[in-house]
Amino acid sequence: MYEPRSSVGVRINREQPPSRLIELAKQAEAAGLDEVWLVEDCFWAAGIATVSTALAVTSTIKVGIGVLPAVARNPAIAAMEIAALAELHPGRLIAGFGHGVPSWMRQIGAYPASPLAALEETLVAVRRLLAGERVSVTGKHVSLDEVELVFPPASPPPLVAGVRRPKSLAIAGANADGTILAEPSPPEYVRTALAGIAPGRAAEGAPPHHALVTYNWLALGDRERARRTVAESLTPGARVQVEGLPFASELLELVDSTSTVDELAAGLRPEWIDRLAICGDLDDCVAAVRSLHEAGSGSVVLLPLPEEPPERGIEDAGRVAEALRG
Repeated sequence: MYEPRSSVGVRINREQPPSRLIELAKQAEAAGLDEVWLVEDCFWAAGIATVSTALAVTSTIKVGIGVLPAVARNPAIAAMEIAALAELHPGRLIAGFGHGVPSWMRQIGAYPASPLAALEETLVAVRRLLAGERVSVTGKHVSLDEVELVFPPASPPPLVAGVRRPKSLAIAGANADGTILAEPSPPEYVRTALAGIAPGRAAEGAPPHHALVTYNWLALGDRERARRTVAESLTPGARVQVEGLPFASELLELVDSTSTVDELAAGLRPEWIDRLAICGDLDDCVAAVRSLHEAGSGSVVLLPLPEEPPERGIEDAGRVAEALRG
């Protein structure tokens, strides 16, 4: 069961080489953060290897995989890896799956005929295997014949889905213990996503609890530090995440009318950045995190700016978490 209540975490961004992971994971735990998340993007460091290392060098902080592409691993092998980590580090692993970026999945020859079916079948199969079941299934993507884990975990870890569109959100609601919303995730999108998750939550057999995890860039002290990074995060796939904002039409018009990230960054109004990142002074950042919790995000994960030293981002995230509790 994964039910974070006003949790604050940090993500170790993909730009950090594996050689930095040990010290950064230890710093996140020492900073008093509830969670530390790692990504698996092609062709950076792999998720299982980095998460297992972070778990091994820490003792209390939860460690999340955010996320494994569902089509890049056989679900039985993924379940074996997750089960081993869950047994070695009980109560501290959060396992995430997503569709995978289409261009990357095509690049490695793993793009599925039906991305929705691939995600749903993977979540169902991995959940059943972790529960100790013997699984046989012939689906559009997953095919298993009498597969049963020899060492299922005594306490299966939560499975979360990193998705953003309505059909995928409904699949997450029906088959996952939580959903990860990629950056930017303002409160307006949190409420929209919860509405998209609700139909799945109403399905028979849906997990009893569902937690929302939100990613947002952190720029404690000066919003201008986040300007270019926010612009880079406004990808075509992120359109759905900003549509509920009061300035959405103006922002999307700017996105469509600019041809470079520099042009887009220059056109972002300061008040827009305030809504698309956790930024400003400490009180501003704490208020922004509170607004996300109030909108329905159980875990707010703060992302250090990629071009800055990661230690600064982790330290700042710890300061926000401490002030929030205080």
